[in-house]
Amino acid sequence: MLTPKMKPIWFFVGLILMVMGGVIFLSGIYQLLNPPAVKTVLAEIHPAIWWGAIMFFFGGFMYWKTRNQTV
Repeated sequence: MLTPKMKPIWFFVGLILMVMGGVIFLSGIYQLLNPPAVKTVLAEIHPAIWWGAIMFFFGGFMYWKTRNQTV
């Protein structure tokens, strides 16, 4: 009898981080091209772009590292 193979949790965490990071990054690009009427204190450093990119690349690394693993 074959036992089912499962992906580790970090595979799915990587996918979620990639998707969420991509959405945050794209919203940061949108806000860069269309600035809001009310500026926040740190708006000039564009934190959505930085954190979106960091989340996307870290999620991509976690996905790439665990893509062939099964538990």
